[in-house]
Amino acid sequence: MALFNRKNNGTPSTAATATAVVDPALAALSGTYTIDPAHSSIGFTVRHAMVTNVRGSFGEHEGTLVLDGSDPANSSASIDVRIASVDTGIADRDGHLVSGDFFDAEKFPLMSFRSTRAEQLGGDSYRITGDLTIKDVTRPLSIDLEFNGSATDVYGNERVGFEGGTEILRSDWGLTWNAALETGGVMVSDKVKLNFDISAIKAAPQA
Repeated sequence: MALFNRKNNGTPSTAATATAVVDPALAALSGTYTIDPAHSSIGFTVRHAMVTNVRGSFGEHEGTLVLDGSDPANSSASIDVRIASVDTGIADRDGHLVSGDFFDAEKFPLMSFRSTRAEQLGGDSYRITGDLTIKDVTRPLSIDLEFNGSATDVYGNERVGFEGGTEILRSDWGLTWNAALETGGVMVSDKVKLNFDISAIKAAPQA
């Protein structure tokens, strides 16, 4: 569901861009949305011991999406994740992750993302760029997302859905702990895949 329906299928000319028609259904999605943590997932995948993947997620997070269906460039996102809510299915591993070797959750309880730019890549594909802060390090990050559509749930809430992901090098954010393997290589890969499955509820207009 593209935000703009153009009159030609090729690269739009200046004239075509100027006469782009906004889909009224998408324009109606404009507004502020609160991320629903009960129906959203923020997770990660990282290679372990060079041969398999460990998957985990953060159970506690909150955030806001400000969507502009007429002009995606005016959209934004703000998300905070509670580090202590990490869950990989193994309590000892989770305890190691929140320790000083990795996230040091006692000193730095939150991981945060604040967008600085949003753009439509084509069709239902979007890219949001912003600043990701882990511990005391803030670096730019771009996330590619697919718009999954909108719906009104059984409680009358207007919802939108997005899913996507990106890859980071954890060392860029100071997460450098590792252990060498006797067979060569290291215990934990530097590359981490982040994945997002977001459901957000539209806030009621202020009186």
